[in-house]
Amino acid sequence: MRMKEMARRTGVHERLLRYYEQRGLLTPDRLPSGYRIYCESDVETVRRIRCLLAAGLPTALIAQVLPCIRADDEHLVPTCPDLLAQLRREGERITHAIEDLQASRAILDTIITAAPSGAPGR
Repeated sequence: MRMKEMARRTGVHERLLRYYEQRGLLTPDRLPSGYRIYCESDVETVRRIRCLLAAGLPTALIAQVLPCIRADDEHLVPTCPDLLAQLRREGERITHAIEDLQASRAILDTIITAAPSGAPGR
């Protein structure tokens, strides 16, 4: 399928499909004219990429993860033992980022609560 059809089927803009290709996440075939041709399995690959991006993984790590996962019903399952350590580290990084955001939110809430009741925006 051509890029427009791939974009329609996955809901991913053509620019993102090109970006995924630049990052080594997708490798569509090329016609002599230069047009990209995607296969059916690329639709699932894009869904996996979107899932891993939503989980907070950077594209460099996704490039390493993609060959080491398989779909088991609706879940992604790692198939490379070395991958688990990387994913655990990434999970810890995300946990620390969440904790930092929660601390920032608490400070902001404290400041907002301390504002006089007649202050603008209250």
